[in-house]
Amino acid sequence: MVALLANGAFLVVQLVGGLAFSSLALLADAAHMVTDVAALGIALLAQQLLTRPATSRHSYGLQRAEVLGAQVNGLILAVASGWVFWEAARRVGDPPEVVGGGVVVVGLAGLAVNLGSLRFLRRSQGHSLNMRGAAAHMAADAAGSAGAVLAGLAVLVADARWADPAMSFLIGGLVLWSAWTLLRDATNVLLEGTPRGTDPRLVEAALAGEEGVEGVHHLHVWNLASEVPSLSAHVVLGGTPDLHEAQVRADRLKTMLEARFGIAHATLELECHGCEALPDSPC
Repeated sequence: MVALLANGAFLVVQLVGGLAFSSLALLADAAHMVTDVAALGIALLAQQLLTRPATSRHSYGLQRAEVLGAQVNGLILAVASGWVFWEAARRVGDPPEVVGGGVVVVGLAGLAVNLGSLRFLRRSQGHSLNMRGAAAHMAADAAGSAGAVLAGLAVLVADARWADPAMSFLIGGLVLWSAWTLLRDATNVLLEGTPRGTDPRLVEAALAGEEGVEGVHHLHVWNLASEVPSLSAHVVLGGTPDLHEAQVRADRLKTMLEARFGIAHATLELECHGCEALPDSPC
């Protein structure tokens, strides 16, 4: 909320400054700041939905709302970078007069707002894609503000009007990179890909290496939400444990999964022999 209010207020300042000083770097950064304000609003809404309890219609609650929020933010970043590239290309051949001193002042103020907002967001982002998306907007905008300052200095010191559209290309590239990484990670969650940094083979080996486990098969690891890794697996237990003992062993395996791999949401199907022993087995 702090970041949203700060960026919303400064957006007006940056738009006025960009128009008054004829700076594309400032206007490009202002366009990106429009996406920041939208992104922070989306992130805030997604966090609200994330905390809603499960219902009969949504048995997991709305935990993937934050992933959808991150994906929307990635698309907004991609569109913003396209506009910056188009406008910069249009100005390369005929750069307008730019008031360098004004650009430097507004750029420095923007940099302060961006870095302050980024500090707030990174303090609480964890591994959340949604919060990561909001922080990515702030980081890219901080780079944009720094670029605007450099462009303003170049105009002020050397009358290098070409520096303004040139720096806009660099800002657009940074924005596009942020969009790509965010869309890639959000899509991986929506496609139920393996969480980044998790090797299913190591998880399977860890389960198989526990005392009393004779085999593991049909193991799947995915992200329910960006901070909620989940697992399901069939585990073959040795001996002939009764129901109580089997449950105790399963609880021990789940404790190990959470301690070693951070997987707190695990569903284990316990078996007394491998599925290959069954006729017409699909294994």
